[in-house]
Amino acid sequence: MKKTLRSNFVPGSPSEAVRRAQWKALGLTDDDMLKPKIAVVNSSSELAICFSHLDGIAKVVKEAVREAGGLPFEIRTAAPSDFIISAGAGGGYMLASRDLIVNDMEIAVEGAQLDGMICLSSCDKTPPAHLMAAGRFNIPTILVICGYQPSGHYEGNHVDIEDVFLGSVQAMFGKLSHETLRGMCDHAIGGPGVCAGMGTANSMHIVVEAIGMSLPGSAPVLANSPKMFELARRSGRRIVEMISEDLKPRDIFTPGAFHNAVAAVLAVSGSINCIKHLQATAVEAGVDLDVFKLFNDLGEKVPVLSAVAPNGTDTIDAFEAAGGAEALMKQLEPLLDRTALTVTGRTVGENFASALVHDDEVIRPLDRPFSRTASIVVLHGSLAPESAIVKPGVRSATRKTQFTGTAVVYDDIVEAIQGIQKGAVKAGDVLVARGMGPKGGPAMAGSASRVVFAVDSAGLSNDVAVVTDGQLSGLCNKGLTVAEVSPESAVGGPLSLVEPGDRIRIDVDARTLDLDVPDTELAARRARRGEPVLPKSTGYLSIYQRTVQPMSTGAVLVKRD
Repeated sequence: MKKTLRSNFVPGSPSEAVRRAQWKALGLTDDDMLKPKIAVVNSSSELAICFSHLDGIAKVVKEAVREAGGLPFEIRTAAPSDFIISAGAGGGYMLASRDLIVNDMEIAVEGAQLDGMICLSSCDKTPPAHLMAAGRFNIPTILVICGYQPSGHYEGNHVDIEDVFLGSVQAMFGKLSHETLRGMCDHAIGGPGVCAGMGTANSMHIVVEAIGMSLPGSAPVLANSPKMFELARRSGRRIVEMISEDLKPRDIFTPGAFHNAVAAVLAVSGSINCIKHLQATAVEAGVDLDVFKLFNDLGEKVPVLSAVAPNGTDTIDAFEAAGGAEALMKQLEPLLDRTALTVTGRTVGENFASALVHDDEVIRPLDRPFSRTASIVVLHGSLAPESAIVKPGVRSATRKTQFTGTAVVYDDIVEAIQGIQKGAVKAGDVLVARGMGPKGGPAMAGSASRVVFAVDSAGLSNDVAVVTDGQLSGLCNKGLTVAEVSPESAVGGPLSLVEPGDRIRIDVDARTLDLDVPDTELAARRARRGEPVLPKSTGYLSIYQRTVQPMSTGAVLVKRD
């Protein structure tokens, strides 16, 4: 290979000598040590079905890298499945795991000065972590989408993990028997891969392809399918070529690439978590871009072209069969930056020039969308000076976008659910659930989705609004819910000053979230409460709490000048 590799040290130097001793003991040859050295980033785990198949993919990828003339080194990172690791610390490990993965990768990849990365991206936090790491290290990188899980049937009905999540809360309200819930659990998942709906994982898989960091046709894909393995093989070969070409993530992470990724999220009514993950990627890549503003700007232009559950009745299988992200980008073509570069070495326009839409009822054209209004909206106002996010989704005549109500305030998820059960939350109320932001959770612990599902289970979705500084599951799409209010309550944001009985106004069309309390009264409340004190945390979460940056950065742990 003609390109000088950063992994090839001066022969006989201390760094080269100790490395040679280590790698000779591993069975590597002199020729091996001159090859491009590639990290195969694997988060395989026996804890969760969404990562259980990654060892098989890693094997295929490593074989392809070797065949192409590269030297693969498999490195392991944390494997955070939200449904598993949410059990501890009130769910705080979920978001915090994203940044742990980035730093874990840095230790291995930058410490060893490897030449490139091929990342096996699966559940919610690994795709954004891999994008963030790519932006930070800026070495040739390609992501392999590891696929969605097959869902199942129970008592003659389709059932998947979204149904189980919602059903678990319904059971608390007596709307579903524990026997039925148990049966749903036993049949919801038919194999490895990520959640089968348009939740955060599948939304981020589409982001990865739209932003140009995976091969065209990668998302979505059924886990362990022949198509998935073929894409893995091609990706293994391609990363070796990318190192030869010196094609790096910051060549790909242009404002146009982020534009395309945001357009794709809006078009599928994807998870609101994509906003912070894309903002974090921009920060790590050194791209000066306000992703929150970009969502509002493009929301005026990009209609909803797909309605995969929980947004509609279509399945992720149907979306893949209709052409997936390739077909979506083809339909969006007039609204995209077609000049954005991708890991193929070609532009988005070139990649999708021959893409086909196999079912235009599942992935519709621009002139016949499911909805013409923005599926995700960023709000501002006296209650959210920086930002807040609402997901109207595929709007219907019954879906409210304006609401004025009386605040009912909870600082604890369990207490909020108990309050709903006891009838303390009534029609016309705005349920405020706070203390769940990046620092307050910490790491956005206590998924606000459970509160939203509780409101729905109580039959109040159309009559009660929810406002929280917490995050929502990508599978949560119920009622009028405003999430990720920033500044968060724990750092003294206006949400911390809300008291029971205050009037709160939400207007999605006007993009506003306001607290109808005079400034003088708010100043008096702030004076009485004094400086905010963060809740106590321990271990890694205490490190996260001290270092996490505001939501405007995507809640990254790094500071940029």
